[in-house]
Amino acid sequence: MPASKSSASSRRSKSSRGAGAVALCFLACLAVLGAAAAAVYLNGSTLYYGDAEAHLNIARRLVDNRTPGIRQLGTTWLPLPHLLLAPFVRNNWLWQTGLAGAFVSVPAMALAAVFLFAAMRRLFGSLAGGIAVAVLVLNPNMLYLSAIPMTEPLLLASLCGLLYYTVCFGERPGWGAIVGTGASALAGTLTRYEMWFLIPFVALYILLRSRRPLMVLAFCAVAATGPALWLAHNRWQFGDALYFYRGPWSALAIQGNQMYPGKGDWLTAARYYLEAVRLAAGWPALLVAAAGSLVAMAGKKVWPVLLLLLPAAFYIWSIHSSGTPLFVPTMKPYSFYNTRYAVPALPLLALCAGALARPAKWWAAVVLAAVFLPFALHPLEPPVTWRESDVNSRARREWTADAVSFLKTRAKPGETVFTSFGDLTGIFRRTGIPLRATLTGDNDSEFDLACARPDLYLKTTWAVAQGGDVVQTTLDRWRLRGPRYSLVHRIMVKGAPVIEIYRRANSYDDPLP
Repeated sequence: MPASKSSASSRRSKSSRGAGAVALCFLACLAVLGAAAAAVYLNGSTLYYGDAEAHLNIARRLVDNRTPGIRQLGTTWLPLPHLLLAPFVRNNWLWQTGLAGAFVSVPAMALAAVFLFAAMRRLFGSLAGGIAVAVLVLNPNMLYLSAIPMTEPLLLASLCGLLYYTVCFGERPGWGAIVGTGASALAGTLTRYEMWFLIPFVALYILLRSRRPLMVLAFCAVAATGPALWLAHNRWQFGDALYFYRGPWSALAIQGNQMYPGKGDWLTAARYYLEAVRLAAGWPALLVAAAGSLVAMAGKKVWPVLLLLLPAAFYIWSIHSSGTPLFVPTMKPYSFYNTRYAVPALPLLALCAGALARPAKWWAAVVLAAVFLPFALHPLEPPVTWRESDVNSRARREWTADAVSFLKTRAKPGETVFTSFGDLTGIFRRTGIPLRATLTGDNDSEFDLACARPDLYLKTTWAVAQGGDVVQTTLDRWRLRGPRYSLVHRIMVKGAPVIEIYRRANSYDDPLP
């Protein structure tokens, strides 16, 4: 009995220490990531990424729209990030500043760190867990993407949750771990398509580890709910279950038949992806990860390495076969595009660094020093993801600022705008014009009628068009027979479409919905 009581007391003490370490990890990550979000906001780069602007405005149009509702989730991007953003973008200040994104991204990234730490404690111990969290969270690219309305933090929270629960399942196959694994996969499949790719591999692992088909079926039933819901949404709202894949806003449609490095070439696709990871993490981190992966697999920790390697395999496949280019500034065409796809490889690098750092504290310090050496040598050099967002948004930021300056002094409260949803929405966000005051393609029949018969149905005060879009085409085609709109401002920026702002010449205005 005394021995039994001592053993039980020891287990409780160990559990208490583990819970304390996890809580400390979460709070520390929240503090670091919150500080990064504040720094990015003060720097003015919260919404440099066009995708960050789009995610913010998709969430806003769910609640601020002529035709609000679930259809406003759209079709290309998966719904969970926008549903989580919606409560925060209701606040005008959080929407206009873009800080609503931090209220989702920061906790999501902190949760990813907690799951990674908890998994590493089980695999290699607390020291390895701390090293892995430091490598993941303190990477400058991760700090930036965790500060803005992007989907990477939610993706990593789901991925690291999947890692933790499958590690628990590997130690002791049980229904609790199955529920956690399924829930993590479900959240991931409603966030990014990479997680769809992981489902069969996780199912196979569960089958091999447990030999219980019922557990596999239970996991698949939960995990596959995400894809099933999205297919049903696309079928119900847009008439095609695969509209997200082959519709007009899909990657395939946007890229078309254009060639790019890696398309149809596995070796080139792999080279470009590896270069993106190198730019995001540095050569020392890659070398540390290579050595750490050997240590992990030698210690029979094969599954965690394979699981975290799968996102990289997905991206290489996407570059090769799915019309998804990735451009890096060090290889032709020497530009930036989708460099953030390297970020989901960071948990793998973190896990391998933690595995390599396990033997002793002094050795852990050596591993950390090696991983962060490139950033220490060039402390003022921005991370590659920030550079991409900066370079690719310069023209958009210039014409947006011009349009905002013009409309702020002329547009009156209650006036409405005929326009298109997309990059132009940033104008209305910054001007403070509510989205319900805009008439766009997302308003379906009302917009279609306004385009088909503007003489009867187009009643807005303003029109803001991008060169060659449906708004400009409508106004040009009906210039003589339709409502009279006068061109009052034209914005021409090098490397960007012309932006035209029109004011209705007659007095009939569309009341604010």
